[in-house]
Amino acid sequence: MKKVREVIVVEGRYDKNALSQVVDATIVTLGGFSVFNDREKLAFLRRLADKQGLIVLTDSDGAGFVIRNYLKGALPAGRVKQAYIPDIHGKERRKRHAGKEGKLGVEGMRPDVLLEALRRAGATFEEDAASGERKAPITKADLVLLGLSGGKDSAARRLALLKKLDLPEHLTANGLLEALNLLYSPEELTQLVRKDLY
Repeated sequence: MKKVREVIVVEGRYDKNALSQVVDATIVTLGGFSVFNDREKLAFLRRLADKQGLIVLTDSDGAGFVIRNYLKGALPAGRVKQAYIPDIHGKERRKRHAGKEGKLGVEGMRPDVLLEALRRAGATFEEDAASGERKAPITKADLVLLGLSGGKDSAARRLALLKKLDLPEHLTANGLLEALNLLYSPEELTQLVRKDLY
């Protein structure tokens, strides 16, 4: 399985499931058109674009292009790559009927087609993770040590951190960990929390 450095943005969870069987990457779902009204998710995507770069991979139908064009205007241009799937007519197995335009979406693409779309977009494929330098991940234990979990006032501190980072207040503990690991090293998080929350 190829590892992709950039964060890949897809429309929904079925797209994410299909793509996660092809590449080892952080894949963020937009929730379709709901991204238009989700300022927190957009702020999160901007931060990810600045930190790691983004690849936008939406369906090839009209709705996919509406979402793609919205993101083009909302995200920093130099940090976002566009991956396009071909127009292939058909329907996904889980659906009873084909979509309005009769085209397969990301979830219906063969693995080799998805890989080729990422290659053409200029995705950065990294060699085996062992050969690259990997930072130590932030763990739940780190959150406890920083007073963000399991202690007095930890909920208030966590809420203050989420607000500071423009992340949704309803983010689960696992979601928070994933977001923090995308944005910070353990040392950077420690500095941020000590400077701003104590």
